[in-house]
Amino acid sequence: MRNKKIYLETLGCSFNHADSEIMSGLLKNANFQLTDNPSTADVIILNTCYVKSATQNRVIHKIKSFQTNFPEKKLVIAGCMTEIDPRMLDSIAPNSSWIGPHRIKYIVDVVNNTINNNRVRLLGRKKDIKVTLPKVRSNPIIDIIQICEGCSSFCSYCCTRIARGKLFSYPIDSIAKEVNQAIKDGCKELWITSQDNSCYGKDINTSLPELLNEVCKVKGKFFVRVGMMNPTHIKDIIDELIESYKSEKIFKFLHLPVQSGSDRILKSMNRNYRVKDFKEIVKKFREEFPLLTFSTDVIVGFSGESDKDFHETVKLMKRTKPDIVNISKFGPRPGTEAEKMKQLPREIIDRRTKKINEVIERIKIKNSKKWMNWKGEVLIDEIGKKGGMIGRNFAYKPVVTSGRLGTFREVRIIEVRPNYLIGK
Repeated sequence: MRNKKIYLETLGCSFNHADSEIMSGLLKNANFQLTDNPSTADVIILNTCYVKSATQNRVIHKIKSFQTNFPEKKLVIAGCMTEIDPRMLDSIAPNSSWIGPHRIKYIVDVVNNTINNNRVRLLGRKKDIKVTLPKVRSNPIIDIIQICEGCSSFCSYCCTRIARGKLFSYPIDSIAKEVNQAIKDGCKELWITSQDNSCYGKDINTSLPELLNEVCKVKGKFFVRVGMMNPTHIKDIIDELIESYKSEKIFKFLHLPVQSGSDRILKSMNRNYRVKDFKEIVKKFREEFPLLTFSTDVIVGFSGESDKDFHETVKLMKRTKPDIVNISKFGPRPGTEAEKMKQLPREIIDRRTKKINEVIERIKIKNSKKWMNWKGEVLIDEIGKKGGMIGRNFAYKPVVTSGRLGTFREVRIIEVRPNYLIGK
């Protein structure tokens, strides 16, 4: 299929983007051409996310838009939607081919068959190790490293587990091999990603701290960003994890989703930790790393959430003062326990979301002020959307400055914003 062109678009998390980079690598090795323009492509691949109601609506709109604007193009749907909501997918794109998240190693076969007018539906769970596969990185200095597939939790609202399945951790030596190759390729930043990094290794008698210690042994100057970790599993590894974080190669960045400040709601969510556990983890990390960048997630309007429950969440935000908060308006996801629960009126959810956003904005402004006049090194890792370059300091704090992608620069912070710093 030489000279056939592929357009691949990705929605969702860093794990999904890693899947897309692997699919791009496999297609490029099979002599397909990758294009940034769907109008020039022979095949359009959409790698879908389905984690939120808003994302679902965006995915459905994208699929319909591709079919309306490019009716002559072959369409392949990848990602979580294929496993979570095949009925919906079949109703809006009956002629498309599908490839599930466990089957991306076979993207070349799926595309070849689709080009030959054979509709393919390749789904189901399969234990394939995805690290060390060919990839085309969207950012040449960042390597997104998947360390496991699935997770070991059973949150009542989450549909991602339906798509990704039970925890399947990849061997440390395979992950280390990818790290070595990434550094040889010129990468300066590694993203450790999965559905839940904190449960890594529970199925293969190892742990996240052991993995991070091995990654940091690799020679070279680079930073490691550790992605989302569930408080449920951090409780068991907190001391070892903090020791691993002491490496100068680990960004002092903690993504710890709390979802609610109410123990009653956390129980209904089946999160298996209490608010005090969350606060204790944050406290221990901040005691060790005072300039830690702390990120959390909050779901507003979960089934049964009372005004008291919501105010407990607001109170928790004021007490823990996160630098980043990913806020989601609750919407039931297909196939989950929460789908069967009674839902709150939309106007209540909207009002609460506005309230907590206002609180968080004030917290972020205050947090940013502590960085004024800070001096230190940043890694230029991104081209700014409005011009200029973006660097990251040791705490993964974004710094708008100048420089060349992949270089390290000394800066002084001359202005602060709620979401970023300005360095000279």
